[in-house]
Amino acid sequence: MEKAKIRNSLLLLLTAFIWGVAFVAQSVGMEYVGPFTFNSVRCFLGGMVLIPCIWLLGKLDKKAGAQKKAKLQEQKKKEWKNLFLGGTLCGILLCLGSNLQQFGIQYTTVGKAGFITAFYIIIVPILGLFLRRRCGWNVWLGVLFALAGLYFLCITDAASQGGVERLIPWLPVGKGELLLFIGALGFSLHIMVIDYFTQRADGVRMSCIQFFVCGIISSIGMIFTEQPSIAAVCQAWQPILYAGILSCGVAYTLQIVGQKGINPTVASLILSLESVISVLAGIVLLSQRLSSREIFGCMLMFLAIILAQLPSKSGKSN
Repeated sequence: MEKAKIRNSLLLLLTAFIWGVAFVAQSVGMEYVGPFTFNSVRCFLGGMVLIPCIWLLGKLDKKAGAQKKAKLQEQKKKEWKNLFLGGTLCGILLCLGSNLQQFGIQYTTVGKAGFITAFYIIIVPILGLFLRRRCGWNVWLGVLFALAGLYFLCITDAASQGGVERLIPWLPVGKGELLLFIGALGFSLHIMVIDYFTQRADGVRMSCIQFFVCGIISSIGMIFTEQPSIAAVCQAWQPILYAGILSCGVAYTLQIVGQKGINPTVASLILSLESVISVLAGIVLLSQRLSSREIFGCMLMFLAIILAQLPSKSGKSN
């Protein structure tokens, strides 16, 4: 049992590593193709990678007993409805979050992108208040640390002096940071929709659908706003393959396998290392550097992420 937990923890750590390095792939990919093109191709790849996984799981399900099969047939119609509805909604929100992230990462470092995106860990429990889910003291303390961290990460001296391109002229936040923050809101809604539908439909099948939906919508944006070419996609084949096959397909499967038998809080803490790995990957692979002010912001953000995932007496898990 302990060996299984150690193995699953290592799988989750590998997942966090893949996702953290994926920020580098996303940044490098922008040198060759536009954001919509990148996400369109990567999502179609991610969906295709999951098809063999679905086939394998289907083969294993055939070994189920007759009673189990009968129950599955009774629930089949309702489950398929939830599957396609959940997959479509998740795909729309994934498209919103991933494309905003892809646009934002063009204007900032991968380390900052990783930490700002991780803000969804703070946003999700706050949005849960609208569903009458309580937040413990640790979440509210995490919010304070996260806001302070975002201040040091986003509102830099250069931004306040007009040295950074802004999306809203009067807001002292860089364009990239603002797009990433809005993208984190999209990912937060995406997580909440997943939480609802995974209790009513198969998670792997739903993920496969969401990737194809996201790919289709991104393709529409690609056709109308970009000038895609096969040559450009071929030039970006390495970052696209990494983001599509490893980040979307493989990492998602590893997460599902790794979370089995692991305390959800421990699993979340391991996966949150994605933000730290993104900083290290940016330094090692792209020679990007953060200022001491931005490093302090990252430290505050990581502390906020840990606080938000700690169990508390007043905030019971659902």
